[in-house]
Amino acid sequence: MTQDAGAAAESNPLLAKGPAQEIAPGVYVIADRRVNLVPNIGIVLGDDAVLVVDTAMGPRNGTFVREEARRLGGSRRTYLTITHFHPEHGFGAQCFTDDATIVYNRAQAEELAESGQEFIELFKGFGPEVAELLEGVELVQPHETYEERTELDLGGRVAQLVDFGGAHTKGDQVVLLPDAGVLFAGDLVENRFFPIVFGDVADGPRWIDTLERLARLGATAVVPGHGEVGGPELITDQRDYLVHVRDLVAERSGEDVDSVAAALEPQIRERYASWDNPEWIDFAIRNFHRGGAVQRA
Repeated sequence: MTQDAGAAAESNPLLAKGPAQEIAPGVYVIADRRVNLVPNIGIVLGDDAVLVVDTAMGPRNGTFVREEARRLGGSRRTYLTITHFHPEHGFGAQCFTDDATIVYNRAQAEELAESGQEFIELFKGFGPEVAELLEGVELVQPHETYEERTELDLGGRVAQLVDFGGAHTKGDQVVLLPDAGVLFAGDLVENRFFPIVFGDVADGPRWIDTLERLARLGATAVVPGHGEVGGPELITDQRDYLVHVRDLVAERSGEDVDSVAAALEPQIRERYASWDNPEWIDFAIRNFHRGGAVQRA
């Protein structure tokens, strides 16, 4: 690598940066800094073990997250879990295979096996910074999987891993820390980022139902996939947005999807002017339109 290339790599804006910030006793977040394709990353300390939630994208990020977990957790054994299979959340997992136990839901493991390589190629097309981070990525399967839910005993603290799949991806998973009231929601919840209701897998109506279920978990602190940590209002805001789009689309259910999208996108963008990534509004409109006539809640 030339000196110029090396400097460019070090300045890659998609590199996760620390230090991790404590949001509750023994619960840390490496914040996304509102940078696209950088997720919020969790590090949870128990008396006996450390749980890492997501790795960011690629081995360089995975190495950084692993070292930050070691800095905070010392010699305690390590677990890694991933909220869903998308590259910016879990494609640094290869850095944990030798000294951590990787655990997450079976649906996500199947989705990674089916679509992981496809998403590497898709994401590489997003720009040279992404392509650089995805060089050398190895797709690794979890050491353990579960159905519906499982618990990890970290020593004096239990982390609940719960399958909420079928909204954003087939394998959506959340992590709940009942003792701290903290929920790591992955991309089921964002803070002032438009949710990505993308492709044939995402399901807008089911996402609304999923958010209602998430609210019932009773978390007082919510770590979104992207955006600042907040409270349960983040779940409410996400649901209100999706309900708003659903109801607007339902009012025009007899029109073709292109006409509906052209008419609704500007007014939704204006209503949510403080939210980032408005290019995803169109996808949400089309997702609800594809579902046909819907009933208002």
